[in-house]
Amino acid sequence: MSDGGLFDAVLARGAARTAVSDEAWLRAMLEVEAALARACAAAGVIRAEHAEAIAGACRPELYDVAAIGAEAANVGNPAEPLVRALRARVGGAAAQDVHRGATSQDVVDSAAMLVARRALAPVLGDLDGAANAAAALADAHRATAIIGRTLMQQAVPTTFGLKAAGWLVALDASAARLRAVRLAAQLGGAAGNLAALGEAGPAVLAGFAREVELEEPVLPWHTDRTRIAELAGALGEACGAIAKVAGDVVLLAQTEVGEVREGVEGRGGSSAMVHKRNPVAAISARAAARQAPGLVATLLAAMEHEHERAAGAWHAEWPALRALLTFTGSAAAWLRDCLEHLEVDVDQMRANVGDAEVPVGPASELVDRALEAHRAR
Repeated sequence: MSDGGLFDAVLARGAARTAVSDEAWLRAMLEVEAALARACAAAGVIRAEHAEAIAGACRPELYDVAAIGAEAANVGNPAEPLVRALRARVGGAAAQDVHRGATSQDVVDSAAMLVARRALAPVLGDLDGAANAAAALADAHRATAIIGRTLMQQAVPTTFGLKAAGWLVALDASAARLRAVRLAAQLGGAAGNLAALGEAGPAVLAGFAREVELEEPVLPWHTDRTRIAELAGALGEACGAIAKVAGDVVLLAQTEVGEVREGVEGRGGSSAMVHKRNPVAAISARAAARQAPGLVATLLAAMEHEHERAAGAWHAEWPALRALLTFTGSAAAWLRDCLEHLEVDVDQMRANVGDAEVPVGPASELVDRALEAHRAR
């Protein structure tokens, strides 16, 4: 990912980019440490006043994220230098209770779940916005004749409303899968057995999960990366659904077809050809979505974690997950923009049907089914 420069306006559109920033990760890791301290105090493992002191020191503005990142090179993760800085900030007897019973992976994994949850909120908001726009197109154009195209050749007539209803169903399905992803707290300690917390371990885990408002796992999942794979797969599926819709718009907007255009004033020009009106939002959605397959593959390839803690596979997840959330967010934001401003040329659609008969079957009924399912979400 870039540093917010030349390409981000195209490939990192939307709020997901901010939700996965260095500052967002720092905030999440500190929230994890504060939640752990409170859970330990509730279980009688540390004193309540120590937990209060620790939580009071877990303010992101007190820490230099760049320095923590630089120090991470010495230990292989950013949690350890953050814990050292937090202990120094807390001071006194309470410092020894910072990070009680946890290991660095507990902090980073739980923070990753918090970061993902926050990044998913704008992703889902834009997916829903795109779906609502597709629903409006489906309803308005249920009887608008358009030539069907199979294998990139003209086939038989259908309706643009039914095409948009197909977009709607896919977008709703991908959003539903994202909402169903299991985002779980992580707390296992050095070898994933909660041994450092003694008999209070299970109670601390339960309290910690409640504090961070994440699912309580059956077991610590240091080397069970099915949750990461599930999240990656759902994000990849969303990008696939987005890319299909964006690709259709790009094809329908071709000069020789001319059936739709993006109606945003001042957008779509060319540096060399003043007559052009490029479907920039659809193109950008497609570009962002096309980043997903490789990133999903990286996260799936990183599932093979050795024994109780992985050497390298865990670390490989961090940039891939951040980038995948960013690109999915960008793709969803661009597609929403595209569909909310899409202009449909009904006359051109009918002209492209030509002399073909227009028996489109129960298209309107199928549109109603899609709209009913959309309203029932």
